[in-house]
Amino acid sequence: MTTGTLNATAEKTVRELTLEIAGADRIFESLGIDYCCGGHRPLEQACKTAGAPVDKVLSLLDEARQQQPAPTTTDWQKAGLADLVAHIVETHHVFLKAELPRLTDRFTKVVAAHGERHPELHELQSTFTALSDELHSHLGKEEQILFPYISQKEHGMQPHACFGTVENPIRMMMFEHDNAGEALRVMRKLSGDYTVPAGACLSYAKLYEALERLEADLHQHIHLENNILFPRAIAAE
Repeated sequence: MTTGTLNATAEKTVRELTLEIAGADRIFESLGIDYCCGGHRPLEQACKTAGAPVDKVLSLLDEARQQQPAPTTTDWQKAGLADLVAHIVETHHVFLKAELPRLTDRFTKVVAAHGERHPELHELQSTFTALSDELHSHLGKEEQILFPYISQKEHGMQPHACFGTVENPIRMMMFEHDNAGEALRVMRKLSGDYTVPAGACLSYAKLYEALERLEADLHQHIHLENNILFPRAIAAE
């Protein structure tokens, strides 16, 4: 990659690079670079925030750019909006509806066993509970109001809308995405990047493992909505 290309890449936003390069999301995820809620920032700025060497990130992106995407990969920028909505619901909403109750139960057990010696668990549990409550409400609003409207509009129907333009509910969904992103950052900080304390039991380790998996899924989930579905829905309207 030439110097000019490196500079051009560093000046692009994280969102642009995530959409442009297959696998960029996994690179950003591994380095703690926010590509969903913080996707509007230039790469160089995002790297500084995450404490990731920009040269290393550029090199990894260049490697990913040269690799061909798997043939089964769906280009969600070109797929139908109704198909993208179905993918989000069937993949990410289903995951959350199953995982959030399991995590709630696991938190109860781990905090009861380890909360006295690790008081940060109480704040971690409180942050997770607030996130879980908001996500349950958020998923309902998407599935009952916003997503049916987007799908019906794409199919040439004229759905009844109590919200005026689609930008209004999208603005609220993005605000709630920002809240979720902040909760994930707080949880990662409280857990020391999900570092399991020495001598912790298997349930403690599995809790942190599940929280990291939740974080990764939510990042991808929010990316698909903030960076692809919502801009396309606004443009279509």
